[in-house]
Amino acid sequence: MPVPLHTRYKFYDPDNILWPAIGLYQDHLSRGRYTDLHSRRCIASVLHFGGWLRAEGIGLNAIDEDCVSRFLVGHLPTCGCRRPVPADLILNRAAINALLRILRRNGLIPIAPPDNIEAEIGRFHVHMEEVWGLQRSTRDERCRVIRRLLREHFDGASIELGKISTASVRRFVLGTGERGTHAIRFVGGSIRCYFRYRAMLGDQVTHLLHAVPRPACWRDAQLPEALSATALEQLLSAFNEPCPSRRRGYAIVRCLADLGLRSSEVVRLTLDDIDWKEGVVRLAAGKTRRSYVLPLSVTTGEAIVDYILHERPETTRREVFVRHVAPLGEPVGRRVVQKALHAAYARLGWDRSRVHILRHTLASRLVNSGVPMKQVADLLRHRSIDTTAGYTRLDDARLSAVALPWPGAIA
Repeated sequence: MPVPLHTRYKFYDPDNILWPAIGLYQDHLSRGRYTDLHSRRCIASVLHFGGWLRAEGIGLNAIDEDCVSRFLVGHLPTCGCRRPVPADLILNRAAINALLRILRRNGLIPIAPPDNIEAEIGRFHVHMEEVWGLQRSTRDERCRVIRRLLREHFDGASIELGKISTASVRRFVLGTGERGTHAIRFVGGSIRCYFRYRAMLGDQVTHLLHAVPRPACWRDAQLPEALSATALEQLLSAFNEPCPSRRRGYAIVRCLADLGLRSSEVVRLTLDDIDWKEGVVRLAAGKTRRSYVLPLSVTTGEAIVDYILHERPETTRREVFVRHVAPLGEPVGRRVVQKALHAAYARLGWDRSRVHILRHTLASRLVNSGVPMKQVADLLRHRSIDTTAGYTRLDDARLSAVALPWPGAIA
């Protein structure tokens, strides 16, 4: 049996305040199947943090996020500790934050009670889920915006929206000039959502709602971007070249292009959702709070099977797409879906970044093939055909090819 990393001479430090938890930390790294090198660096970072705690006279029960911030911002940049310690900020932050989760999960340090702002964010999050049925990713993104808004105005004080001025709302939404139209629209939409929530609770926030900027959005000014049949074939052929996680990337793009899945739906797809006998994929309730059954094409099914048999790590997780690096075998996030497509764009030399373009491509292909709009809406899981129409507006050049000549016009 290999000797645990933390018991080797290099790491042996029984006087360290965090030494009793290093065994638990090592188990966490082992379960995640982190490399030996990465594990050593994480343990060194944690012990470095423990040495700083002892020098500062901070006990185990007093460890919290404020201590971590002081260590990372105040001590690490000017660290003069003797033995070599990792100096990378990202590594240290990730290693120590993982330590805090382990300490709290095992009852070694108390769980910090939420302050008034975090309690407010929690209530808003529950309301968005149970009343409005918003997707988890949408709820999290909006909560991040509202957390910044509340921290800026009420950090450490009670939340009283009457103290927020309309000028400060506009200033927060517009930023310092670096935000583009899409960012302003997203931040403004998040704040309007929160103000509507507070209005339902009886707060007088009408003046604040009117103060949120609304940048112009010309949705019908341009045709929705879609890939041609040739471009789509080129994109799929980009996975014929050797590249990291090639089979996983190809299967992900097949799900996006053939099933019209959103990134969030791709990462939630499980082995139990696929009925190989019937040739269908069952999607659990998501953005529209409804379940759907989609046809599974042969090419898409073959791509998923090829990935499962030849590239997917051994894991007990039921999600189809899992991580290929530590923590190995854990479900991937939406960022992995984006990176798979961005890497394919880069290999082709394309200046593209959008993932949603594959849903536009599927919708355009179906409409151009004569599929009724209602069936296209069903496949894209739209509750309104008006939403589908936004994906499938036709180009004037295509219409001109079939237009009849004006009566009496000179040929």
